[in-house]
Amino acid sequence: MNWNIAIAALTGLLVTQHAAWALDTIRVGKSVPIAWTFTPLDIGVETGIWAKHDLKLDITSFGGDAKLQQALAADGVDFGVGSGPGMGFAVKGVPAKAVAAFAGSPYSISIVIAANAPYNDIKEMKGKKFAVTTIGSLTEWLLHRAALAQGWQYNDLRAVPLGSFETNFAAFKTGQVDGIVLATETSYMLEAKKEAKIIANMAAYAPKFITHVIYARDELIDKKPDLVKRFLAGWFETIAWMKSNKDKSVEISARVLKLPPDIVSRAYDEEIGMMQDNGRFDPEAVKVIKSSLVDMHILESEPTEDQMFTTKFVQ
Repeated sequence: MNWNIAIAALTGLLVTQHAAWALDTIRVGKSVPIAWTFTPLDIGVETGIWAKHDLKLDITSFGGDAKLQQALAADGVDFGVGSGPGMGFAVKGVPAKAVAAFAGSPYSISIVIAANAPYNDIKEMKGKKFAVTTIGSLTEWLLHRAALAQGWQYNDLRAVPLGSFETNFAAFKTGQVDGIVLATETSYMLEAKKEAKIIANMAAYAPKFITHVIYARDELIDKKPDLVKRFLAGWFETIAWMKSNKDKSVEISARVLKLPPDIVSRAYDEEIGMMQDNGRFDPEAVKVIKSSLVDMHILESEPTEDQMFTTKFVQ
C-alpha cells in the first residue's frame, strides 16, 4: 500500500471535515418567499459563496415585514432581509436594526388588477381595495405612497393585509379585493396567464427610496460584529456575482421562485439595477422613509437615524 497516498487522502478528508465543522450556521429570514430581490441568499448557497465566508445558511420565509420583525424579536432568526420602511419597527422595540441597504427605487413591486377590469391606471382606483402582506409592510407603505402621489389621502387606496401571496390571490380571484400589491416578477406571471394586468410599477412613486435592507439582531451587532461583517461580505459578493452571471442567476432563482425562466429573466433585467453593491444608506432616501413613517401614522414622530440603522459595517 502506498502510505504517502493514504496519508494525503486522510489529510484531505480531515481538512474537508474541519471546513464543514468550522462553518457558522446562521438563521436568515426573508420577509416574503416570492421576491427575486431576496434570492441572493439561495444563489450564494448554490455557488458556494456563503461557505467561502465560513457560513451556512438556514433560510426561512415569512408572510410580510411584520412577521419577519416578530421573528427577529423572538430570536427566531439572526438576520433578516426586509423592507426599508420596516426600520420603523426598531423604534417600537424590536431588538434589531438595519446594517446595510441593498436595493434602491422599488422596481420590484407592482400593482395588478383583474385582466378584464374596466380600469387601466392607478388614477382610476380611488377607494378601491388592494391586498398587501401585513400592516407596516413594504407593500402597504407603497400603496399609501401611491395614493399620496395622486394628491389623495393616504388611505384612499385601501390596504387589506392578508399575508401570503396564496391568500392574497384567493381574495383577488373571488373579488374580495380589487387588486394586489406584489412582486413584479409575480405580476409578470399573472399577466402572462391573462389573469391580471399591471397598472403601476411602484418605482414611479418612490424614485429616492430604500426598498430593502438587511437586519441583524442587536445582540449580534454588539457581541458578534465579525459575524455581521462576514454575512454582509457574502451578500455583496453574491450581488456582484449575479451582475456578472445573468444566465446562471436566472436559472437558480427561477427554481427557487418556481417561475418560468423567461419571466425571471425579464425580472432580472428590470430589477438588477436597483441592487446596491456597497450597503450605503442614501441620505435623501432615509429622509423620505423617516417622514413617511409619520405620514402613514406608523410612528408619531420622526425617528433618529441611529434608532433605525447603524453604519458601522458600511461606508
